[in-house]
Amino acid sequence: MKTWDAIVIGAGIIGLSLAIELRRSGMSVLVVEKGEPGREASWAAGGMLADFGPEIPAPLQPLAAASARMYPEFVHDLEDESGLKIDLRSEGTLLFLDSSHGSLQESHPLPAPLEELEPALQPPARAPLYLRERCVDPRHLTTAAIAAARHRGVDFSSGDQVLEVEIDHGKVAGVRTNKTRFAAAIVVNCAGAWAGQIGPHAFPTRPVKGQMLCVAMPKKNLVRHVLRTPDVYLIPRSDGRMLIGATMEEAEFDKQTVPETLQTLRKAALDLVPKLADARILEAWAGLRPGTPDKLPILGATATPGCYVATGHFRDGILLAPITARVMAQMMTGQKPEFDLKTFGAERFSK
Repeated sequence: MKTWDAIVIGAGIIGLSLAIELRRSGMSVLVVEKGEPGREASWAAGGMLADFGPEIPAPLQPLAAASARMYPEFVHDLEDESGLKIDLRSEGTLLFLDSSHGSLQESHPLPAPLEELEPALQPPARAPLYLRERCVDPRHLTTAAIAAARHRGVDFSSGDQVLEVEIDHGKVAGVRTNKTRFAAAIVVNCAGAWAGQIGPHAFPTRPVKGQMLCVAMPKKNLVRHVLRTPDVYLIPRSDGRMLIGATMEEAEFDKQTVPETLQTLRKAALDLVPKLADARILEAWAGLRPGTPDKLPILGATATPGCYVATGHFRDGILLAPITARVMAQMMTGQKPEFDLKTFGAERFSK
């Protein structure tokens, strides 16, 4: 029976990035995915690399900032190893906060008058903050990560649902799937919203549904910056597409889109940019973010030797992929992680 040094459960951007990092360290790696690699939360994401704002919990901010800094090199490496182009944009974000957050304009001033930055914008009453954030196309990113992983010799088993991590004499022995068994002394659960369904450890992840629209802007550069408001965000792509998102719904594992919900998103987008009335709708979808009770990811070792977890990234899986891969690989190869992961440990839910 073939064995690997490590098995990664889940082929989203977190699992893919970690598999690549482990392979770089010299480990043999198998990625086991219940469906098609990269086609769940990562495929459905918007790709805002937002490391500032009320939606980033304070304990997560150092990791978020570090990961955002890593992104240009992260994307360059994936492009180099995959031979694919990834749409990484650096125009920045205009963030419209509600009045409860006070005035932050002085610390995040606009680099030019708003009407010059975004002529088509019909701005809300409050002036926006300007953030030097990037955004990335997650579908480009995951496709390149899969190709880069294969290029490095990472093995894949698709259509294999992991049922449990197998334990032998108190240590990890591999995984059991709905079809077969795979052997490894190290297993890491990166199964996103499904992570809590894999024994023996009951991680408290749950799916948080997000519906989203993709449109073709009537003019390629109608909107250049990411626009974020309390009601909607607009993410332009370099090819003239725009993403309009996204809802936050407790709907279990339902991924159906709802016409009325999509219409509400579209109306919020039109209130910001009236010329989007001429935009052509290309696609609509829903994804399932992996939420946790305290809105923080679950990262680190478990009580079982050889068993690790990296899941629960909620809205920030794309952003946190580079730093998650680095610190988890450091831990799993016996090094000291450059960030203290105690805050994110699974044991916090058993106390």
